[in-house]
Amino acid sequence: MSIRPRKRETISISDDKAYETILRPIITEKATMLSEQNKVGFVVPLSATKLEIKAAVEKLYNVKVEAVNTSILKGKTKRFKGVLGKRIDQKKAFVTLAEGQSVDMMQGV
Repeated sequence: MSIRPRKRETISISDDKAYETILRPIITEKATMLSEQNKVGFVVPLSATKLEIKAAVEKLYNVKVEAVNTSILKGKTKRFKGVLGKRIDQKKAFVTLAEGQSVDMMQGV
């Protein structure tokens, strides 16, 4: 019994959907250190899938994406003037770029 490897799926995505998928880059000290390993971080909607994130990054930045890792950051419960509130949940995507590829986050700043 042999197991066939899954075929790599690719999807096409419109410009509008790509801009809706990538909300903003993560620009922190730790994310900057990850850029030395060809990794870039983005905040994405909770409903975004790895295939959508890959297609959006490839379309917006004209780079080749090798892998996408996602994590969900649960919102904290905070107290403001005695009233309990809750921050929103966020989804982070860390994208591994192909060798020799890079994304300039400070472009246009």
